[in-house]
Amino acid sequence: MVSEEEQVTNEAIADRLASMSRLLVIAGDDRHRSGAYERAARQVERLALPVAGLGEEELIRIPGIGERIAGEIREIAQTGSFQELDDLRAVVPESLIALLEISGVGPRTLHLLWKRLGILTLDDLERAVKSRRVRKLPGFGAKKEEMIARGIRQSRDRPDRMTRPQAGALVARVAALFLDGEHAVAGSYRRGAPTIGRVAIVTTAAPDGLADRIAAVAGGAPLSVRFTEPARYGTALLCATGSAGFLERLGEAALARGYRLSPDGLVDADGRLHTFASEEEVFAFLGMEAVPPELREDRGEVELALRHALPDLIDLCDVRGDLHSHTVWSDGRQSLEDVAEAGDERGYEYIAITDHSSKVSPEALAKQRAAIEQINRGHDCELLCGSEVDIRSDGSLGYENRVLADLDLVIASVHSGFAQDQDVLTRRILTAMENEHVDIIGHPTGRLLDRRPPYAVDLERVMAHAAETETALEINSSPHRLDLEDIYIQQAKKRGVKLAAGTDAHRTGEFANMRNGIMLARRGWCAPDEILNALSLSGLLEWRS
Repeated sequence: MVSEEEQVTNEAIADRLASMSRLLVIAGDDRHRSGAYERAARQVERLALPVAGLGEEELIRIPGIGERIAGEIREIAQTGSFQELDDLRAVVPESLIALLEISGVGPRTLHLLWKRLGILTLDDLERAVKSRRVRKLPGFGAKKEEMIARGIRQSRDRPDRMTRPQAGALVARVAALFLDGEHAVAGSYRRGAPTIGRVAIVTTAAPDGLADRIAAVAGGAPLSVRFTEPARYGTALLCATGSAGFLERLGEAALARGYRLSPDGLVDADGRLHTFASEEEVFAFLGMEAVPPELREDRGEVELALRHALPDLIDLCDVRGDLHSHTVWSDGRQSLEDVAEAGDERGYEYIAITDHSSKVSPEALAKQRAAIEQINRGHDCELLCGSEVDIRSDGSLGYENRVLADLDLVIASVHSGFAQDQDVLTRRILTAMENEHVDIIGHPTGRLLDRRPPYAVDLERVMAHAAETETALEINSSPHRLDLEDIYIQQAKKRGVKLAAGTDAHRTGEFANMRNGIMLARRGWCAPDEILNALSLSGLLEWRS
C-alpha cells in the first residue's frame, strides 16, 4: 500500500500516467494510446478534488478518462503504480529512460536513438554524437546533434544528486512495498533539502525477501534502508534523519548526561541500552525540546533545544494565499476560474494572478482585471490582479509605471541575459527594486535544478538593497527551482527582509507545491510573521501600500 500522502496526491497519479505516455512513445507504440495517457494526466493534474478518493464510475465521468485508465488510476491509488506501467518499465531499459534528462532528448527522439542506433546509455549517446551518427537520423541534422551534445556536457557537469521529484518517485516505488505505519522517509529528503544524494528509509517491517524486493524496485538508485524493531524506532529514525553535524552535537549532549547515542538507543555508563519508540521520547529523555527535522543541520539548533528556545517555525496551515501563478492568459494551463476554485478548495483568502508581462499586453491586462473582478463575485478566494514583470537586460521593466501602478501585486524577475557578468546582472535586480511598484523579486537566482545553474548574482547586495527598499524576496516553491536556498533565507530574515512563498503554478495541481516553499522557509528558521503570504488579505494590502 502507498502512504496516505501519496493516495491523496493528484500530482503523483498524473506523474504515473505521464510516465506511461512517455514510455509508450519510447517503445514505439501507437501515438493515440500515448496521447490518451497524456490527456488523462493533464486532467488529473488540474482537478482540485483528490482523484484517489474517486471510484471508477466517478473517474469515467471525467472528460478524457475512459474505463481502462480509470481502473489504472484506482490501481495507482492503492499500490503506487499499475501493472501495465510496470511491465513497460521492464521492457524499456532504465538507463535509456534516464536520457530524457538530457536537453534536446524527448521520447520520440529517444525512440529513434534506441531503435536506429542502439543507444542505451549516456556514454553510448556521447559516442554517437562524437562520431556524427546522430545527425544522420531522419529529421535531425547538425543543429539537433549539437543541442544534444550541449545537453550531454551540462549533464556531465551536474552534481550526482536527485531533485525532490526524482527522490519522491523513488520513495513512492519503495513505499508501495510496505503497509501503513511500517516505514518513514529519513535523511536529507525528510529535512526538506532541495536536492538529495541518497534516499534513506527506516522500517519496522522485515518479511522474508523484502530486502531483495526493495533492491529490485530501487533499480540501483542511491537508497539506504534501516530495519529496526518498533521499540528502537525513535533513535533509528533520529540517527537516519539528522545531518552528520547535528548528530555529532546531539551525541555530545547525550554524553554530557552520561549516555552514548546509537541507532539502537542510548547506552549508559553501565552498558545498559535505553530504547525509545519515538523521536519525541529521545529528546524528552535528554531534557531537550524536540528539534523539527528541517532544522537538523548543525546551525545552533541543539544548543537552543537544550534551552527550550527553538524558534516558532511557520507551518503550511499558516499560509493564507499564493503569490505567484500563471494562467492561459500567458503560458499557464489553467483558467482564472480554475485558480479561484483551487483557492477555495485550499481555504485561501487570495491568489495572485501573475502572468508574464512578455505575453500579456497592457490592453489584455485591463481585460484580465475585468475578468478577475467578475470571477471574484462567485468565490471566497479573491484573485489579485498582478504580473510577473520581466527585468530587461538594461534593468528596465516589462511594463511602464502607469501600468504597474494599477496592479495589486508586482513580481519582477530575470528571464533573459543569464550570461551577463555578476555586477551587471546584480545591478539589473537592484534597479528593479528601486521601482516603487515592485513588491517581490521572483526566483532570485534563476536556477533550474538539474538543468540550469544559478546565474551570477551577488545575493549579499540584493538582500541589503531589499532591506533598504522594503522589497520581498521570493521563495519559489516549484520543485524544479526551490529558489532561494535556506542559507540565504536565513540571512535575509536576519536583515528584516520579507520572504514571499509562491508556487509559480501553471496548473492547478502545482498549488500543492506550496509545501516545498514552506519546508525551505522552515529550513531558513522563518516564523509566520516573516512570510508575506501568511498575512491576511487586508494585512497584505496594507504591507504593499
